[in-house]
Amino acid sequence: MCTRLELPVSCIQLAYCMQVRKTSIEGLIELFPRVFEDERGCFLETYNQQAFEALGLPTHFVQDNQSFSIKGVLRGLHFQNEPYAQGKLVRVITGKVMDIAVDLRIGSPTFGQYEAFVLDSKLNNMAYIPEGFGHGFVALEDSIFSYKCTNVYNKTAESGLIWNDPDLNIDWGISNPIVSDKDQQLPTLRALYPTSIA
Repeated sequence: MCTRLELPVSCIQLAYCMQVRKTSIEGLIELFPRVFEDERGCFLETYNQQAFEALGLPTHFVQDNQSFSIKGVLRGLHFQNEPYAQGKLVRVITGKVMDIAVDLRIGSPTFGQYEAFVLDSKLNNMAYIPEGFGHGFVALEDSIFSYKCTNVYNKTAESGLIWNDPDLNIDWGISNPIVSDKDQQLPTLRALYPTSIA
């Protein structure tokens, strides 16, 4: 299902492809593709190299991933260490999720801060999450989640943060999420970055 969305004038307008909303964290943006609708259904571009180049975003994606999560499943917070850090273009194909991106770039003025996006298949919105961010989401409905990555998966480089980290204090918008045993064992922000937390 496609929904035509009107955005406030404060959003950047890219007439040929999509609308963009900047967040409070540098490099982290929300994108709204242009949707073409008629009596047959709808069509939209979910990636456009020209548009991404105009925005200064990466255009070289090397791996596409997709997952299905029932309502209440929480995945994250995940990231990969250098040299396998990943930028991610994330969206839902069906359903709705609360998507979280945490700035973990050492020296960043927003280190340890996060942004939340409600990614909704009815809105067709996406988020671009740069390298150096922790990422996770919780399914607010049964959802198919899709993302393009700027680097390949590497098991030895994978890392993460516990979803209910007390310093991050993320409001996931749901009680008693379903979390894997592996994700329940992830460390805290303070344990991973002891010299970066006041």
